[in-house]
Amino acid sequence: MGKDAPLKVFAGTATKALAEAICSNMGIKLGQSSCPVFADGEFEPCYEETIRGSHVFIVQSTMPPGDNLLELLLMIDAAKRASAGKIIAVIPYLGFARQDRKDKPRVSIGAKLVADLLSAAGIDRLIALDLHADQIQGFFNVPVDHMYSSAVFIPYIQQMGLRDVVIASPDVGGTKRANTYSRLLGTDMVICHKTRAKANVVGGMTLIGDVRDKDVILVDDLIDTAGTITKAAGIMIREGANSVRAFAAHGLLSPPAVDLIEESALTEVFFTDSIPPKRESPKIKYISIAGELAQAIERVYSNESISGMFFK
Repeated sequence: MGKDAPLKVFAGTATKALAEAICSNMGIKLGQSSCPVFADGEFEPCYEETIRGSHVFIVQSTMPPGDNLLELLLMIDAAKRASAGKIIAVIPYLGFARQDRKDKPRVSIGAKLVADLLSAAGIDRLIALDLHADQIQGFFNVPVDHMYSSAVFIPYIQQMGLRDVVIASPDVGGTKRANTYSRLLGTDMVICHKTRAKANVVGGMTLIGDVRDKDVILVDDLIDTAGTITKAAGIMIREGANSVRAFAAHGLLSPPAVDLIEESALTEVFFTDSIPPKRESPKIKYISIAGELAQAIERVYSNESISGMFFK
């Protein structure tokens, strides 16, 4: 099937604003769909236009609750049953991705289960942004286009005009990401080593490296309760940093994240719009990834490479 097949973009309810921005960048209209909800809470996604033979791109982030994932699965199934030519899931934020390994007894590998569910539903391809771990791509038996928020963050950092930048990772697991930013920006890098008391609760934290008189840029894939990032910022200011800013692809911002950010030493925190904003704050800003997602969709549709679009 070639490019003669129509390209259509649809949105799940969780990410409709981002899908509309993607379509605006592409100069097309968002596909018509609906999702009626029954009295008991059950819902039934439906396409309100023909998609027979089309390349169907479904934009939906799957942050909790699980309804967002289930809606996406039902949209994929509906597209398959409506004879779509190709079904491509565009998942700016892939939920359950933090469950990417069995690191203690009797737990699931949630990311693998989600990959199996998406494959069983009928996707032909996945476009994702800043997966929690690169190896999650191997859980899928279909092609995965893994995009990076650095494509919008690095140019933004470059034009901020900061005097003496150092890149920081809030934990050891993020050193590869921080090293990429450090290399591309030509700066030094520091690392925070943390221990967790329990899930979403940071125990101890130690800074490895020098931040004195530096403007620190903390980079991460997501911020959930903001405990790690705000603790790291406080340590860096105590160690003599001029300022601390954070850049993360996904702003989950579960309570009390916004309150912690506002009370913290962080000057600003930047996210992409992979997840809709939950609450406004003068310290929290969003940089849209819609243009890059639109370009990726167009390249996938045209069978062109997208690897050159993004910093890795």
